[in-house]
Amino acid sequence: MKKAPFFAAAAVLLSLAACENKPEEVSGTAPDPQAEALKNAPKVELPPSIEASVSMRCKDNSVVFADFYQGAKMVLIKETKDGPGTLLKAPEAGQPFVADGGYKVTGTSKNATIEVPGKGSRACHA
Repeated sequence: MKKAPFFAAAAVLLSLAACENKPEEVSGTAPDPQAEALKNAPKVELPPSIEASVSMRCKDNSVVFADFYQGAKMVLIKETKDGPGTLLKAPEAGQPFVADGGYKVTGTSKNATIEVPGKGSRACHA
């Protein structure tokens, strides 16, 4: 009775030995199918990082939160700290930041004039 498990184990080993599955060989010499497309792709410009994140007190005693980005071409303004923001862009560094709807920011992260639809123009400072 002890011979039966031995023969069963031997039969399983023989059946496994009969399989000649070779592992798939991976080679680094295969050409990249996207190599040409990547070579001809336009350069990607990374988004600018935040240069200054400030809360600004305005002359009418309101507070505006602003993130000024490096390159002086973008600013994000918010009426509340965790609220939605409006991204304003300047065509060139040093020119006013504008966005659709009548948004406009002139100045720097230290002193700025901020125009928001429905609130008019406000002089603000950090």
